[in-house]
Amino acid sequence: MRKLIIFALSAAALSTPAMASDRTGYQAIVAGDYRAAEEKLVAERRIFPSRPELMINLATVYARTGRVTEAASLYRAALVAEDVELAMPNDMVASSRTVAQRGLDRLGGTALATR
Repeated sequence: MRKLIIFALSAAALSTPAMASDRTGYQAIVAGDYRAAEEKLVAERRIFPSRPELMINLATVYARTGRVTEAASLYRAALVAEDVELAMPNDMVASSRTVAQRGLDRLGGTALATR
């Protein structure tokens, strides 16, 4: 079952609508305040650890601050989390798994193999 997450996400191209109650860290990410975005997202993930939009936005913060391994891990977690529809800023809707895959792809060959 898929549900629409209206207050969703960023990732591949930092895509998300601005919401009055920004629980996804979007406003801070757009403003380039990655520390504030990370604090908000980590706190939200304590409450909602399985929400893919939070994983994807936190992965975006990690990617933009050079923490590629952590970003890849969160994108992969979002790929196996419940697939939800995310409202995008261009009035389109995208699958959370599609957005997570795009984010992972943008990391390019920097995703490391582990043993």
